[in-house]
Amino acid sequence: MKENLKTVFIVDDEQTNLKIGAGALSEHFNVFTFNSGANLMKRLEKQIPDLILLDVQMPEMNGYEAIKILKENEKTKDIPVIFLTAKSDSDSELMGLSLGAIDYIIKPFSPPLLCTRIEIHLLIESQKEELRNFNNNLQKMVEEKTKNVVELQHAILNTMTKLVDRRDDITGAHIERTKRYMDVLLKEMQKHPLFSDELKSINIHEVVQSTQLHDVGKISIRDEVLLKPGKLTDEEFEIIKTHTTIGEEIIKDIQQETTDHAFLEYAKIFVGYHHEKWNGYGYHRGLKKNDIPLLGRAMAIVDVYDALISDRPYKKSYSHEKAVSIITEEKGNHFDPDIVDIFLNISEEFREIAMFQGG
Repeated sequence: MKENLKTVFIVDDEQTNLKIGAGALSEHFNVFTFNSGANLMKRLEKQIPDLILLDVQMPEMNGYEAIKILKENEKTKDIPVIFLTAKSDSDSELMGLSLGAIDYIIKPFSPPLLCTRIEIHLLIESQKEELRNFNNNLQKMVEEKTKNVVELQHAILNTMTKLVDRRDDITGAHIERTKRYMDVLLKEMQKHPLFSDELKSINIHEVVQSTQLHDVGKISIRDEVLLKPGKLTDEEFEIIKTHTTIGEEIIKDIQQETTDHAFLEYAKIFVGYHHEKWNGYGYHRGLKKNDIPLLGRAMAIVDVYDALISDRPYKKSYSHEKAVSIITEEKGNHFDPDIVDIFLNISEEFREIAMFQGG
């Protein structure tokens, strides 16, 4: 056992799956395998791992029963658990997540993807632990608190952004580009008489950083839907649409781990409202016009522009001119007409960002 490596337990009643999992992970982690939930529980009396990969379908004690026992025990309740299953239905995934699992991986799994998922989840757990430790020592020094909060905010943003990128790598530099677009758009909107009062008091840098989390809910969308190389069915699109509500729940969970919520409040707006439409036909709330938060209305234009100029499994990228034309046509339907006018005034800056970032 190597002292500098994290420890991962794999629990599966199939010996073949244990061998494949151990072979994929042993170079990066200390790996221990167990062929039943009962054997896992015995080992946990002596050793606590950094993460558990837990098969759902096992005789005697299945994965759901095992995780309930883990979460009821003070000693084991904080161990992150990733379910391994051959099932791909959303009800099974929701049950697993509701019981406390942090992710759901469908077998047969890709060894590189499995390794990457584990590394990123362990990084997130590490950041959460740092936040908890920080909050336990808030009274030491105010200046040190402020410095560390900023660093932790950036760490959370960067970690969650990496996780989304790894799940949805077809978007390329989408998150980085949307951050730059939003910086340009909000600075121009601050000059507009309709928006200046609402935007004059916000910290543009803090707001722009928060845009990186706008698609964070995609980490819970099944691979076969999120990465489908073609047009989605109506049912699959309904699943994709849940990334806004899932994203809001993720932001709320992060907020519970820190006392500084400003940048997360901005992030929650971007997550929950960037698919609303000016005419009320967006999702997930179906809001109309000014009932949609201003930052959500701005993000809608930024998000759609980048989607239009980017390659997707179901379409080739459009030119900048075509993207601008489509957004113009949707003025007053999909988009706030006043923000569209501002966008048109600075659209060349969007083109430059897209070209520089490889859009």
